[in-house]
Amino acid sequence: MIARYTLPEMGAIWSEENKLNNWLKIEIAACEAWAELGKIPQEAVEAIKRKAAFNIERIREIEAEVHHDVIAFLTNVAEYVGEESKYIHLGMTSSDILDTGLAMQMRDASDLIMDKMVRLKEVIGEKARRYKYTLIIGRTHGIHGEPTTFGLKMALWYAEMERNIERLRQARENIAYGAISGAVGNFAHLDPRVEEYVCAKLGLKPCPVSTQIIQRDRHAQFMCTLAVIASSLEKMATEIRNLQRTDILEVEEPFRKGQKGSSAMPHKRNPMMSERVAGLSRVVRANALAALENVALWHERDLTHSSVERVIIPDSCILVDYMLAKFTGIMEGLVVYEDNMRENINRTRGLVFSQELMLALVKKGMLREEAYRLVQRNAMKSWEEKLDFKELVTADEDIMKVISPEELEKVFDLSIYTANVDYIFKRCGLE
Repeated sequence: MIARYTLPEMGAIWSEENKLNNWLKIEIAACEAWAELGKIPQEAVEAIKRKAAFNIERIREIEAEVHHDVIAFLTNVAEYVGEESKYIHLGMTSSDILDTGLAMQMRDASDLIMDKMVRLKEVIGEKARRYKYTLIIGRTHGIHGEPTTFGLKMALWYAEMERNIERLRQARENIAYGAISGAVGNFAHLDPRVEEYVCAKLGLKPCPVSTQIIQRDRHAQFMCTLAVIASSLEKMATEIRNLQRTDILEVEEPFRKGQKGSSAMPHKRNPMMSERVAGLSRVVRANALAALENVALWHERDLTHSSVERVIIPDSCILVDYMLAKFTGIMEGLVVYEDNMRENINRTRGLVFSQELMLALVKKGMLREEAYRLVQRNAMKSWEEKLDFKELVTADEDIMKVISPEELEKVFDLSIYTANVDYIFKRCGLE
C-alpha cells in the first residue's frame, strides 16, 4: 500500500488564516496578562475576547494602503472590537507577534514532521528485521566488495533516522521560543511578566534575551536540521535508485497497476518517486543556506530576513513533510529480489572470499604481503579469464601447501558475513 500525501495538514499550518489566528491568540493573551497585572480592565479583556476577529480580504485591502501587514491586521481587528481595541498591542512591536507566531508555526510543523519520521523509522525497522540475514553484496566505490545483509543496510538507515529524530527534537526545542519584549527588546514599555504569561499560554518559552526579533540562529538550526533530514532521504532514495538498475535489480520501488514508466518505452519501470525525493532535497538544502544568511542582521533588526523566511520556512516544512510521506510509501511497498541478491554475490565467481583467504594464510604464519600477492594472483586470473576463484586457489601449490582442503572449505563459507549481525542489531535497538 503506497502512502498518500495530504497537503492540508501541513499546508494549514502555513495558511494565511492560521498565521493570523496565531497573531490574534498572542494579542489576546497579552491583554489577559496586562489585566492580571491590573494595567487594563478585566471587562475590556472579556470584550476583546468576545468581539475580536479578522477578515483576510479586508486586511489585504488595508495593507494595500498602509504597506504594513501587522498594522493592517491590527486595524482590521480594531474594526471588530471597537473602543476596547486601545488595549490591544499595548507596548508591543510588530516582531513580537511576527516572531512569536512564526515560532508557533515552526513548532507545529515540527510535530507533523516528527510523526512522519517516527513512522518511517518503524517501517525501516520492520524491513531490517525481515531481511536481517538476507545476504547482499556490499559495494565500495560502486564495486563488489564482500557480502553483507540487506537487514544491515536497513539497520544503518534506522540508526540514521534515530539521529534525525533527535536532531529535530533539539531544533524544535530551540525554535519554540516567543518574545514579547517591545521595540528593541528591553521591555521599556512592557512588563516581562506579560511575555512569560503569553509564552506559557501558547506552549512556548520566553527568550532569555532578544532584540526586536528572536535571533535567527534558532531558525538556521531548524532549517539546517530539515536539510540534514532531506539529505538522509536523498541518500536512501539514491541507494534504491542504484539497486533498481536493470543490471543490479536487487530492489524496486512499488509500481502501481496502470502506472507508466516512459512515454516511449512501455517496458520501463523507473524509480520515479525515489528520483523525486532526491531532487527535492536540493531545494531544502538551498533554503538552509538562505537561513544561514539570515543570521547576520543590522543592529537590533533589519528586514532582510523577513521576505526570505516567508518563502523558505513554509516551503522546506512542506517539502520535508511531503518527502517523508513519499519515501515511507516507497519503503512500505518496496519489492526485494532476494534471488538477484544471491546471483549478484556469485557474479564474481567467489572473489568475495579473497580477504578471508588472505587472513587464513596469515593465521597460518605467512607474511601478509606474501599472502596478499598469492591471493591477488589468483583473483586477477579469475577476473580476467572468467574462471572460478576457488578452483584456481585449489590448484595453486603455493597456497595449498600452507592451508588444508578442510580449512579452505571454511574460507569459502558465507556464514562469516552474518556472524555478528545479531550483535549489530542489538546495538541499534533492533532486537
